[in-house]
Amino acid sequence: MGHSLLFAVDVRPPHDVGVDGPRTASMCQNEVVADLKQRRPSVEQIIRIGIDTSKHVFQLHGVNAAEEPVLRKKLRRKEVVALFEKLSPTVVAIEACGGSHHWARLLQSFGHEVKLIPPQYVKPYVKRGKNDTADAEALCEAMSRPTMRFVPVKTAKQQAALMLVGLRDRLIRNRTQLANAIRGYAAEYGLIAARGMCKIEPLLERIAADKMLPDLARELFALHAKEYAQLQTQLKDVDAKLMAWHRAEACSQRLAQIPGVGPIGASLLVMKTPAPETFRSARHFAAWLGLTPKDHSTAGRVRLGVITRAGDEALRSVLVAGATAVIRHVRRGRGAVSPWLVDLLKRKPPKLAAVALANKIARIAWKLMVSGEIYGAKPMPPASARAA
Repeated sequence: MGHSLLFAVDVRPPHDVGVDGPRTASMCQNEVVADLKQRRPSVEQIIRIGIDTSKHVFQLHGVNAAEEPVLRKKLRRKEVVALFEKLSPTVVAIEACGGSHHWARLLQSFGHEVKLIPPQYVKPYVKRGKNDTADAEALCEAMSRPTMRFVPVKTAKQQAALMLVGLRDRLIRNRTQLANAIRGYAAEYGLIAARGMCKIEPLLERIAADKMLPDLARELFALHAKEYAQLQTQLKDVDAKLMAWHRAEACSQRLAQIPGVGPIGASLLVMKTPAPETFRSARHFAAWLGLTPKDHSTAGRVRLGVITRAGDEALRSVLVAGATAVIRHVRRGRGAVSPWLVDLLKRKPPKLAAVALANKIARIAWKLMVSGEIYGAKPMPPASARAA
């Protein structure tokens, strides 16, 4: 026919070839091997690696200085450790999730620089589909952004302290759930109690003294009473450990002097707050806690809505609860009264004022953490003034 015979040839660019195996192409085996040898990268070329972690399988994606993919590999846990032990120090991105702090500390011990990225900041960089390869590539890409925000790596002691807080929260939830169950079952037999957790034990005593209950119901209520007593004992032990931790931390003791914070709030602030120097100002710290208004401004018009509720929910709720307690005391005429707070209560509802006060408490806490000052103490005058 006068036309040359056409053959199917793989025309994919070099960055489509990974180090995890030969590509599939319609050329002879020798040509494929030769092509891979020419294009196979050296590990010294890698400047950045994204790791999609899981329980057993880890997906790696590395790029060189030209932003070309030079590493695409799926490894097991032991293989990941062996690889990074031999790899030259580089920058590694990991999604901030379960187990990420452990891997960050481990890779840092090998000399690598580890960046933890929140999952919501990685999602926009996933190009298509949802798989381990795409996630690892998105992590590698997200880390390269100059404005990307990272999660500070926690030490093992910090995670142990946070585990204590998590245990306390779980015990409180279990106690609340059990108390509601006891109230519901008791109401079926005409036994009710007033509000408050302190009314549960008297209710259980009344149930135990009621001779009209069926034997099975009495036995089941006894089981509930035993479980409730165990939860109360466990909560006391956890609170004692938390108070011991609070007394051992000088910063926590200073923060506890702020009205509305207290030992629990001060402990949570120290445990859950990263290095306070990472925040540019007190407002940035309040925004990190989600205590600043959401911005809907456009066309030069400023529109502020409800608070963002970003950041740690438990820490924010503790500050708002403490602010609510302060407002309750002010409205009852107890304690020192701030003119700013009195004026705010005249103009705004109490709940809105509580959020505003929580914002102010957060700013004061940040200032004390950064400066090391004591709340209420007057700053020392300059040396020239003292000499005069």
